[in-house]
Amino acid sequence: MSSPTLERSFTSASVATARLAPARPAVPSELRITDNPAAAVLRAATRGPIFRDVAAQTTGLSIATVNRQVSSLLSAGLLRERADLTASGAVGRPRVPFEVDTDSYVTVGVHIGFTVTRIVAADLSGRILGGLEIATPQTGQDAALTIVARSAKAFLDRLPRRKPLWTGVALAGRVDPTAGVVDHPRLDWQDAPVAAIFSSILDLPVSVSAHVEAMAAAELLLAGRDPGEESRPGSSLYIYARETAGLAVTLHDRVHTPANGPGSIAHLPTGSDADCTCGRKGCFEATIGERSLLERAVRKGILPKPEAPRRPVIADLHRLADAGNTPARDLLIERAEALGRTAALVRDMFNPDRVVLGGQAFTGYRPGMEWVAKAFTESTTLPAADLRISRFGGRVQEFAAAVTSLSVFYADPLSAMRRATRTTR
Repeated sequence: MSSPTLERSFTSASVATARLAPARPAVPSELRITDNPAAAVLRAATRGPIFRDVAAQTTGLSIATVNRQVSSLLSAGLLRERADLTASGAVGRPRVPFEVDTDSYVTVGVHIGFTVTRIVAADLSGRILGGLEIATPQTGQDAALTIVARSAKAFLDRLPRRKPLWTGVALAGRVDPTAGVVDHPRLDWQDAPVAAIFSSILDLPVSVSAHVEAMAAAELLLAGRDPGEESRPGSSLYIYARETAGLAVTLHDRVHTPANGPGSIAHLPTGSDADCTCGRKGCFEATIGERSLLERAVRKGILPKPEAPRRPVIADLHRLADAGNTPARDLLIERAEALGRTAALVRDMFNPDRVVLGGQAFTGYRPGMEWVAKAFTESTTLPAADLRISRFGGRVQEFAAAVTSLSVFYADPLSAMRRATRTTR
């Protein structure tokens, strides 16, 4: 999957006021592979031009069913035919390949992190077209959401040739996907009306997901798009770590979405001396979180004390380690070992068929992965695991946002398109 370089842009509350529309009900994400025949045909077409007989083999549907679904998806504007790719001498519609229309429509995905928010545009194949990055507003929840939504609106206005269909918002905390509200203790948000504010400003259907569940869904719904990479049956454990930490479980083509939100690994003990906001020492999130790690680096004299307007960032620590600074390297290895031990502990609790590690705590310092894997292997009490890094690398947040904006289309594309075109301007 192509990954254009993300455009970085910082905005503020001065973003131009967007026209407000009446708030619309949230639409729960569909973080699963459904047995809807139109969805199966659409997913098969996201890889590029495909013939009807090949689509039948890929999906397990009859050729008659594929023909009906292709006709319906063509009429809805989700697919387009590629007559230019028809084999010489071929006769009849079945020999005209089809593909997802990647030029007419766009969805907008938003990942709201503790310090950074990413806004991306995706086409219907799941390809990210571009995006921007802003500092997460440290204001009251309604004001912060309004700033982010207006930034997304301004970004969409720069894509006038594509019709916007959907908004997806992924973030940490406890998400009520039906009501579209979020409790986010780290941001001090409670019952934050995410869907209502975004739908009022963008005038689009909105889905809201817990971000770790969305990251697991990206592995399920988007990662298998490359040739030869089919979704695999069984169970997967997805572990995310950057500033916050979390986990999600995928069982038989469905991300488990507990009613009370994802489980927490934030306060699992690691044995470190990191101070946690809960009053204890050594909690996992306090040990591996970027802000906590930088504070320890400053206390140890590895990094200079912050001076306005420049504050140390995690890349500073990575650069020091890469340049041969032993204390910086040791601190990053210490974190890598904590990541590996904790991943092993959680793996032993669930015993999944595979473990996927995502987030910049794993991917930001590449030499650290050797230490993650070593600590994992030494700590697990079970046989060797299928341990892998998310194929989205440092862009997991972007693809989590993208899949939140696309999952309803991948579950029931015709119904989603009717809803989207009924509400767009």
